[in-house]
Amino acid sequence: MTFQIVINLIVAVMWMFLKETYTTASFIGGYMLGILLLLVLNRFIPDSFYLKRFFKTIQLVLLFIKELISANLDIIKLVYKRKPEFEPAIFAMPTQLKSNWEITLLANLITLTPGTLTVAISEDNTHLYIHAMDIDDIDEAIAEIKNTFEKAIMEVTR
Repeated sequence: MTFQIVINLIVAVMWMFLKETYTTASFIGGYMLGILLLLVLNRFIPDSFYLKRFFKTIQLVLLFIKELISANLDIIKLVYKRKPEFEPAIFAMPTQLKSNWEITLLANLITLTPGTLTVAISEDNTHLYIHAMDIDDIDEAIAEIKNTFEKAIMEVTR
């Protein structure tokens, strides 16, 4: 990925030199040309196109914002009930993530979402222990986390 960014920047600077205009518009034009060249020559470059990862990262951020708003609304509904009935639970969620960075990101996304908290991570990094403020079905909660955050993290990092 870094190699592609460097190539793209070199193409943009070379474009500015060839046009003999050293403006932002000329740099952006050269950068766009570099993106086009990288797309055309993608089969000769060992890694996948770097803008795919960028767009997946944007999707992960938007997913987090959506989940954050949804969880906040759920917590507000719980708090403002006349007689709130909470069913808190701590459960172990198996994870397919391998690197420390991926696991830390997942744990932080879970913790930053209201109503859930990552309590611990197993020694072998295969399970996260999560406290949920109100939970009906543990298997459903695990599936939801796996289908949202874990899947999006794997798309960004792999």
